[in-house]
Amino acid sequence: MLKNWLKIAFINYKKNWLSTIINLFGLTIGLTGFMLILMHWNDEESFEKWNPKKDQIYGLQSYYKKDNNYGTGISIPMVDRAVKVIPEVKDYVLFHAAGVGYKMSTKNKTAYQKDGMLVSENFFNFFPFKLISGSYKNALKGETSIAISTTTAKNLFGETNAAGESIKFDNKNYVVTAVYELPEENSVVKPEFVILPFEQMKNDKEGWSNFNYGSMLMLSKNAEIKAVQEKIVEEVYKYRAKVSSGELGITPEKYLELYGPTDSLLTPLDEMKLHAKAYWYGAGDFKTMMILFTLSALIVILSAINFINLKTAQASQRAKEIGVRKAIGSSRSSLVLQFLLETFIICITSYLLSLALTELLLPSFNKFYDKEMKMNDWHIFFYSFVMVLLVTLISGLIPAMYLSNFKAIETLKGNFARSRHGVWLRNGILTLQIIISSFFIIGGLIVNQQVKYMMNKDLGYNGKQIMLINFSENDPKPWLKYERVKNEIRKINGVADVSFGEAAPGTFRYSNATMDYMDKSILAQLGSMDYNYLQFMDVTLKMGRWLNPDLASDTINNLLVNEAFVKKFGWNDDQTLKIEFRPGFDNKPYHIVGIVKDFNVKSLKSEVEPIVFFHYRETDWKRFQIYNIQLKIKSDDIDGTVKRIKAYWQNNVERGYPFDYYFIDKQFAKTFETYQKQQTLFTILNAMVLMVALLGLFALSSLMIEQKLKDVAIRKTLGASNGTLIVGLTKQFLWITLIAVIISIPISYYLMNEWLNDFAYRIDMPVLPFILSMILLLILTFAVVSIKAYQATKVNLVKYLKYE
Repeated sequence: MLKNWLKIAFINYKKNWLSTIINLFGLTIGLTGFMLILMHWNDEESFEKWNPKKDQIYGLQSYYKKDNNYGTGISIPMVDRAVKVIPEVKDYVLFHAAGVGYKMSTKNKTAYQKDGMLVSENFFNFFPFKLISGSYKNALKGETSIAISTTTAKNLFGETNAAGESIKFDNKNYVVTAVYELPEENSVVKPEFVILPFEQMKNDKEGWSNFNYGSMLMLSKNAEIKAVQEKIVEEVYKYRAKVSSGELGITPEKYLELYGPTDSLLTPLDEMKLHAKAYWYGAGDFKTMMILFTLSALIVILSAINFINLKTAQASQRAKEIGVRKAIGSSRSSLVLQFLLETFIICITSYLLSLALTELLLPSFNKFYDKEMKMNDWHIFFYSFVMVLLVTLISGLIPAMYLSNFKAIETLKGNFARSRHGVWLRNGILTLQIIISSFFIIGGLIVNQQVKYMMNKDLGYNGKQIMLINFSENDPKPWLKYERVKNEIRKINGVADVSFGEAAPGTFRYSNATMDYMDKSILAQLGSMDYNYLQFMDVTLKMGRWLNPDLASDTINNLLVNEAFVKKFGWNDDQTLKIEFRPGFDNKPYHIVGIVKDFNVKSLKSEVEPIVFFHYRETDWKRFQIYNIQLKIKSDDIDGTVKRIKAYWQNNVERGYPFDYYFIDKQFAKTFETYQKQQTLFTILNAMVLMVALLGLFALSSLMIEQKLKDVAIRKTLGASNGTLIVGLTKQFLWITLIAVIISIPISYYLMNEWLNDFAYRIDMPVLPFILSMILLLILTFAVVSIKAYQATKVNLVKYLKYE
C-alpha cells in the first residue's frame, strides 16, 4: 500500500511540476528564515546559562514613576540595607565600570591590558569562574588586590600560575590574588581582570544618592520574587526617602515622588541580556525579537497557504482518482493518510534543503549580528522539525479532509471543483495571504521612512570632521594635562580648533544631578566643558550669551541651559535669564546666562534631556573627570592629519596606550545601527513574502484558469476579444486583492503605530504606504494572473470544442 501511495505521489509531483517547485521553494525559504531567527533568539537566551548560581542571582532595576522609565543605578547604603533587613536577600555584587584598560608593568614586561572591570569584593561569589591559580577567598579584599584571566596572565607573565606576582599600574603596585579561566559559553560578564574601585566605594559608602553602581542580588532558594520586590520598595526605597527628605525640608512621600525610585524589578541573571528593562550592558530588545520571529513564522505560514491553495485547486484532477478508490473500498482515513504522506515528502525535502541553505547563509548572518553562532544546538533542529510537522498537518489535513469527504458518485462527476466549499476555501486562504503581503509592504515602507527621517533629522549640532580622542592613561591632574595637550595639538598641521565637552554625542558617558528651584526639582545632565565647546559644535544660541573666559563670574557661578531644561521647569525664555537656582553639584546659587537650542547627544529614540553647561573648573570634582579632547579637522587632508595626530599622541601624550579615537558623526551614527538592521531585515523578509505569495498566486491562477479553458474556447467562438477574456479571467483575483488590502489597512496601522511609539522623534503615520500597497499589489496581481490569462486566449478551439 505504501509503495502504491508513493508511486501516486510522484506521478502527481511530475504532473504538477510547477506547483511542486513552488511549494519546495516557498517552504525552503520560509524554513531557512525561521531557523536563522530561531538561532538568533536562542543565542540571546543562552547568555549566563553556564553560571551554576543563575537561579539565585537577580539583576536589580528601579522604576521611576515621574519619568516613566527604568534605571540600574543604585547606591551602596541601599544594597547594604537590603541585605540587613530583607531575609531573602543573602548577598550583593556591585558593578562600577566595565571595559577599562591600563598600561600594566611586571618585572619582565609592560603591556596595555583592556576589558577590565571595577566591581565589589564579593564578585566571585556571583561569578565562580574556573580557578586556575590562587584563591577566591579575599581575592578582592584589599585596595591593591587584582584577579586576572588566563589570557591576561599569559600576556603579562607568559604563564597561568601567576598568583602572588606583582603588577604595577595607575601609580600602584597590585598583587595577583587569583587567576581564572573565562567560560567559553555566552556571557556579557567576561572581564580580563577585576579590581576593587576602592577610593570610589570609600567616598560613596555613606552616600544614599550616589547612584554610581549597577547591582545583582543573591536571593535564598525558593524566594518569592514579587514579595522581595515589594520589600525592596518598603524597606529600602521608602527608607532612603525618609532619611534624605529632611535635608530638603520635604516629606518622604514628596521626596519619593520627586526623586524616586518608586518601584523595583528583579530579573533572573540568565534573562538579563534579552528581557531586562534596563541593563548596564545595554537592555535587550525582546519586542524586536518577537517581531522578527513572528515575521519569519508568517513566511512559513504563507508557504503552507500556498500548499493548501494549490492542493484544493488540483482537486478536479484528483476527484476521479478519489472516486475510483472509494468505489473499490478505500476508507476515508487511508485517503487522509495518503495526502498527508504526499505533503510530508514535500515538507521533509524542504526541511533538508533549508538546513543546507541555513548553513550556507550562517556566516553572513553572523557577520550581520556580530555573532559566532553554529548549528550545533538540538533545540534548533527540534523546533524547526516541529514546525515542519505542523505545516504538514495544516497544509496536508485541510485539503485531505475536503477531498476525502466527498461521496464516490460526486467525485466521479468532478463536482468538487464546482462546489462552493472549494471556492470559498481557496478565496479565503488567498485573501489571508494577500493581507499578510500587504502588511509587509506597508510595514516595510513605514520602517524605511522612519529610519530615513532619523538619519536626516537636524541633530542641532555639526559633528562632521570632529575627532574625539579618549584619555586612556590616568593622570592625577587631568585638567592640566588637557590644557597642555590642547595648546600643543593646535600646532599640528590640519587641526582647525580644539575643545572639550563632557556631553559629547554618541559617547554615553555622562552624569546627572538634581536641580532645585523653590519647591520644584528636576534631574538634569551635567555638561562640563571648555569655554568654546558649544560654538565648537555649532550649537545654536537661542537667547542670552556664551560663556566668556574674560569674565570671572563665568568661571565661578554662571552656566547655560538647553531648551529641554527650560521646558522641564515650566519657565519662559525671558524668565529663565533672571533666575538663580542650585544645580545639585554645588551648594551655592548659579545664574543662567544663556539658552541653547536642543541638540541630541544620545539617540533619536529618546527625547533630549535637560542639560546644564558650565566650565569644568567651576567645580572641584568635575575637573578630575576630563576624559577626552576633541579636535576639528580641516577637510583638505583628513587622513594625513589623523596620522600626524596619532604620531604626536603616541610619542608625546600617552606612550604605550592605544590611540583611542573616533569621529563624532560616525559614532553617533552607530545609534542608528539597530534600526538600520531592522530596516534591512524587514526589507529581506518583505521580498521573501512577496516572492512566496506571488509564486503561489501564479500557480493557483494557472490551475484555476486551466479549469476554465473550455469556457474560454466557447466565449472566443462567440466573438469575445482577447482583452475581454483577460479582464474576465483576472477580475476575480483583483477583487480578492482589493478586499485583502482594505482588511490589512487597520491591522497595519495599529501594529506600525505601536512600533513608532517607541521613538521620541517619529514620523506621523503616512498615508502613502497604504495607497502604494494597494496599487502595487493590484498591479502585481494583474501582471501575474494576466500572463496565464493571455496564454489562455491562445487556446486551440478545436481541442476543447470537438466533442460539443
